[in-house]
Amino acid sequence: QVQLVESGGGLVQAGDSLRLSCAASGRAFSTYNMGWFRQAPGKEREFVAAISWSTSTRFADSVKGRFTISRDNGKNTVALQMNSLKPEDTAVYYCAVVRGSIWSPTGYDYWGQGTQVTVAS
Repeated sequence: QVQLVESGGGLVQAGDSLRLSCAASGRAFSTYNMGWFRQAPGKEREFVAAISWSTSTRFADSVKGRFTISRDNGKNTVALQMNSLKPEDTAVYYCAVVRGSIWSPTGYDYWGQGTQVTVAS
């Protein structure tokens, strides 16, 4: 079983940067594909970024060029570095284990509790 805990959210101004972290329990973290997702009030949860066990990455078009994703297998963490934040980035951000390929995922497991990111204009 995997437990995921997101942290690092907060209130920032447009144009600011924020770094989110997802801490995982368990010994198999290095074998997992991991992803970041977000959900704004009244909207569906959407894909943000993913990183494979081999550190290949994929990003949603809306964040491409602004966000980066990385992992530290020694610390069992995956990070989302968010730069040039926009009010449209305001959402609760979640991490999850990606089933299948990050390019053609079959599902997502072990959602964390989420961390709130609010970008003021």
